[in-house]
Amino acid sequence: MARSLRFVLAISGYLFLTLASLFGQSRIDCSALKSRLLKRAVRYCVYLPSGYDSGSLQSPPQRYPVLYFLHGLGDNEQTLFNSGGFTLLDDLHKQPKMADFLIVAPEGRRSFYINAANGSEPYSDFFLREFIPYIESKYRIQTVRTARAISGISMGGYGALRFAFAHAEMFSAVSAQSPALITETPQQLDAAGNSGSPLLGVLGPVFGKPIDVPHWKANDPFSLARRNAAALHNLAIYFNCGAEDKYGFEKGAAALDHELSQQHVKHEYHAYPGDHSITYFLSHFAEVMEFHSKAFGLSPQR
Repeated sequence: MARSLRFVLAISGYLFLTLASLFGQSRIDCSALKSRLLKRAVRYCVYLPSGYDSGSLQSPPQRYPVLYFLHGLGDNEQTLFNSGGFTLLDDLHKQPKMADFLIVAPEGRRSFYINAANGSEPYSDFFLREFIPYIESKYRIQTVRTARAISGISMGGYGALRFAFAHAEMFSAVSAQSPALITETPQQLDAAGNSGSPLLGVLGPVFGKPIDVPHWKANDPFSLARRNAAALHNLAIYFNCGAEDKYGFEKGAAALDHELSQQHVKHEYHAYPGDHSITYFLSHFAEVMEFHSKAFGLSPQR
């Protein structure tokens, strides 16, 4: 009986791959990685383009570039795909305006994707030392810098810029929508927190309360852009922000545009009408995907 069941499962798997190759179905694969560094399981979801499963039948099977996508505060690894992103990605492939690459969205909670100042949550270490190696061994991914990029929205936009600016040797391109770039100093943020501002309640668990100034500067995209300007010349950079951002992040985006220009770092920046919402993000998501297709050096395929 057990042998018969294994046979049925094997046939089912073969039929799935055969049908995928015939009908070219994209899909979302969600799972979790048990992290030694974080001492917990970290969920993630991966967008696999329509050719991925059929490509597994090739010899040797095709390997793909990868875009790591970091979600915003209050969202999770499924938000992009469950809020209209999955349909939009498929539409972009059909038009065609987007090339084939994997999109990997890890669970980031409220980490800002950095190591917490008190050492309790070494998220950056987890992402670089555990997550990327795991993903790039589990899926058919090209494990070279030119085939690796990172993106994010809001808190995830901060995280994407921070990773790319700090580790330009690992990523060839970075994009961010409405990145959580804060122009206030740690001292101003502490004073605002003491006056009842809720912002320090969000930042405190990650950056310290009061804010750990050296830790803040070590992770600050503005400081990293100045310190690592030479390395950023080899990085494709794109970011946008809504002019009516309810958190005032348009000021941070404009300040980053100015800083990169001062450092003579080539980049693409757009200030669009709009607020800080999923509607705004999705309205410019196609532009982000086209940017990454071009940065990967890929042409959309019919």
